[in-house]
Amino acid sequence: MGLLIAFAAACGAAAYAQSPAPKASLPPLLPREKEIALALSAAPPELGKNATVYVLEEKGYVKARDGNNGFACLVSHDAPESVEPECYDAEGAETHLPRVLRVAELRAQGKTRAQIDAEVAEGFASGKFRAPRRPGIVYMLSTANKVVADEATGRIVSFPPHLMFYAPYLTNADIGVTSFRDAKVFILREGTPHALMIVPVP
Repeated sequence: MGLLIAFAAACGAAAYAQSPAPKASLPPLLPREKEIALALSAAPPELGKNATVYVLEEKGYVKARDGNNGFACLVSHDAPESVEPECYDAEGAETHLPRVLRVAELRAQGKTRAQIDAEVAEGFASGKFRAPRRPGIVYMLSTANKVVADEATGRIVSFPPHLMFYAPYLTNADIGVTSFRDAKVFILREGTPHALMIVPVP
């Protein structure tokens, strides 16, 4: 529970663009097959085997394989050292994923966090990016999750497998979370178009 509290406190008010501080290094590139396996570790096997998979290259993410079930998996990075295998359902692949891919592309171009945040905000204002239109899920069932526990220091910690449900504009107060000490669920990036309800699982 202590780890859940630390993660929630750090991420609850996190900036919504997944981007590092100015001049931060880029995530290390992994061998393609290793990254594919890591991305697929986020999903239940029966979903992962038919999912589209993206891998990170020098200029951003590229599609490593096409799937046929609407799911899309990749290893996301809120910070260069973080490791966040994710698998989006069809709704997330259409709404959340384009933002994630664009942020990685802007990072690779050397854009600062402020520049990335500004483009993401403009993207939502213009309709280039959209909030999810219906309930849905992002699987993060990997045991290799390493997330940012403290944005001020950049401290990275392991985080247990969990599920994320789309909750556009929802806040922790909306679901009755006033203290993360006893919270069983919490809202990540609360109040934004791509807020997510985080539910740890065994």
